[in-house]
Amino acid sequence: MRSRSEAIQRIAGNRFDLCVIGGGATGAGCALDAQLRGLKTALVDGGDFASAASSASTKLVHGGVRYLEQAVKKLDLGEYRMVQAALGERIHMLKNAPHLAHAAEFLVPVFSRAQALYYQAGMKMYDWIAGRDNLFPSRFLSREEALHRMPSLRGKGLHGVVSYSDGQFDDSRYDLCLVQTFVEAGGEALNYARVTGFAKSAAGKLTAAKARDQVAGNEFTIQARLFVNATGPASDFIRQLASPETRRRLRPSKGVHILFPLDDFQSKDALLVPKTEDGRVIFAVPWQGRLLVGTTDDEATPDTKMIVLREEAEYLLRQLNPYLARPLRVEQIVSGISGLRPLVAAGDGHGTKELIRDHEVEFDAGSGLISILGGKWTTHRLMAEDTINAVQRALGEGVTPSPTKQHVLAGAAGFTADYWKILAKDYALEEATAQHLAQKFGTRATEVLALARADRSLAAPLVAGLPHIRAEAVYAIRNEMAQTIEDILARRLGLQLFDWRKAMEAAPVVADLLAQELGWARERRDQAIASYTDKIRNFLRTLGLTEETESRGRIQ
Repeated sequence: MRSRSEAIQRIAGNRFDLCVIGGGATGAGCALDAQLRGLKTALVDGGDFASAASSASTKLVHGGVRYLEQAVKKLDLGEYRMVQAALGERIHMLKNAPHLAHAAEFLVPVFSRAQALYYQAGMKMYDWIAGRDNLFPSRFLSREEALHRMPSLRGKGLHGVVSYSDGQFDDSRYDLCLVQTFVEAGGEALNYARVTGFAKSAAGKLTAAKARDQVAGNEFTIQARLFVNATGPASDFIRQLASPETRRRLRPSKGVHILFPLDDFQSKDALLVPKTEDGRVIFAVPWQGRLLVGTTDDEATPDTKMIVLREEAEYLLRQLNPYLARPLRVEQIVSGISGLRPLVAAGDGHGTKELIRDHEVEFDAGSGLISILGGKWTTHRLMAEDTINAVQRALGEGVTPSPTKQHVLAGAAGFTADYWKILAKDYALEEATAQHLAQKFGTRATEVLALARADRSLAAPLVAGLPHIRAEAVYAIRNEMAQTIEDILARRLGLQLFDWRKAMEAAPVVADLLAQELGWARERRDQAIASYTDKIRNFLRTLGLTEETESRGRIQ
């Protein structure tokens, strides 16, 4: 990607066919689809790319087994079609970025023959809906097989498990990969560019967006024939900027995830808890060296804090621990995330667990704004396709086929499951570092390692004992528009999600690299470190945790 200053000049100095507002999964998907269809497109986000809902998911590429169960129980054709669409999209995500997405096996514990038959029937239906794109068939595993595969399961009363396939992915890197692929296709992208208003023609149509550069504080204008609102939980704000009389449509839901050391889980398979005390499901998923547990699903208000609360962590453990031989404790948490899902209102009096996670393309005839509302990560490509179909119709052009189903993303070309071995051999890397770089960057890892070859100091780890190297941070600043410590540690490298305490340890090193690359003064560097570490300390305090090292939080 270009530097931010160059991107601002190119965006402010040109007129576009389309401006997409929102650089999360859906917005990045829309921008890529539009650019590949020949529309001159700009993409802007008020914060960092993937800094909201798109980096706070359960990291699953899935149809949604709970939604299928609800579709059958309620005879809801709409919910069934949503599962069908998601399972159709799942394979595209896995094939277009194999370095970031892969198949995984999920185990559902059952405690009677009747339960086994019930879930087997459901998973066979899940297989059938996926059709030829099914990853591998579901099956029943006996109690002995289940405990061999997942020793951490509680054996008392266990009849066995039903196994099924779904996908798993790195959400924030996938989003950045979409943005990078869009820019390489000729698009213009810019983070930290908040839309604050619109200019309109005499007929009331949007002609330009007024934006503020959140880094430098400057105002600029983005001219475009049409605007797409893909801001997820912030969609109502953009809708009302375009048409103040517009009624609100979003009912955001807060979801949190907590992460634990993986040592004692002793399984590469994921666990699905099929029923919680309030009728939901939760997952315990091995993910990049941690056990990711989530999610909650509570309706959010303007006062809702985007932080993992102790009662939320305790709720998740209440659901999970009855299935484990050795229960987990809040004190063992090493990291966590919270985010808002952009659920669309489906009428009064319904809890968020009953709202469909489907999407809707809304066209405001007065202003010409097109908003893509709702949806979920797995269907981001289909959501983008539907949105750009609407864009082409609104522009008075014929709708052309979307080229994104088989469009491989940046870093995917030439990638294989053992690509990390090539990196390890060619660059004399330790296995953990080679695997980490291959996971995060795919075949673009060579560009990161070229920086380390040119400057050997960049081959050093950010934190002793972890695979993240300094060259990654420099690459993120120069090529991925990273502007803050959190941009790098949370979304580019994933270290913050791996361990809050280790992220605080890495913060001064990252701040030094930011200062060198962006020309920060010493005072700004110190402020950045203080702000970041204060935020992490607040996460720890809220859960009643200490700042001591990870050894204190390991599963005993």
